[in-house]
Amino acid sequence: MTVDDLDPFTTFRLDDRVAIVTGASSGLGDRFARVLAAAGARVVATARRADRLEALVADLPDAHAVPIDLTASGAGEALVDAAVAHYGRIDVVVNNAGASTAAPALDFDVDSFRREIEIDLVAPYGVARAAARWAIEASHPLAIVNVGSVLGSVAGGKLRVPGYAAAKGGIHNLTRELASEWARKGIRVNAIAPGWFETEMNREMFADDRSSAYMTDGAPMGRPGVEGELDGALLLLASDASSFMTGAIVAVDGGWTAV
Repeated sequence: MTVDDLDPFTTFRLDDRVAIVTGASSGLGDRFARVLAAAGARVVATARRADRLEALVADLPDAHAVPIDLTASGAGEALVDAAVAHYGRIDVVVNNAGASTAAPALDFDVDSFRREIEIDLVAPYGVARAAARWAIEASHPLAIVNVGSVLGSVAGGKLRVPGYAAAKGGIHNLTRELASEWARKGIRVNAIAPGWFETEMNREMFADDRSSAYMTDGAPMGRPGVEGELDGALLLLASDASSFMTGAIVAVDGGWTAV
């Protein structure tokens, strides 16, 4: 085989595949939906804010909006049913929806902690489980990409985010557990662990000089991530380019967790 016979980019394509993206109404989720669509996927965009979802899908060539609160009972099943009803299949799930509250543990009451775990850990589990059940019954391969965080591997330090750190640590090990359980059923489960990327959720932190300095000084590359720097990891894990990967936590963090 010669170099002319090789096209290493083919396996990164997602032509005609159906990809669910949760938390698609803003921030990383909006970008993920656009990147998957650019790679050929038909996107099912979901979040609570219907107006933003409609604006997003209007920009994409073949996309479908499903407004839903993923913390509601049965929401994962409802989302999967809606995707299958519209497109007839699911090939990719990107579990991106989440929330974060900065508060010291002694000021962060148990009800608030429970709510954050519900959004950041229980809801992604519900979506993954519902999608996997459909895929197994349909004998259809599935790639699940969970969005973790550097704070799934290390503490938040000066940021004080007990709920978020606990949930993202859970997401990382849930990724490994589900990967182990479903590997022989044609389902791959991996995670991206982003470092600091400015989004609607953390914009106040970026605007604060002390918080901003903490985020940049702690990374060997000395800066936060910028738009587009998660695209490669997303396409790797969502596509056949990672066909022999499961249970992996891919850090995209400027070296934050390396030191």
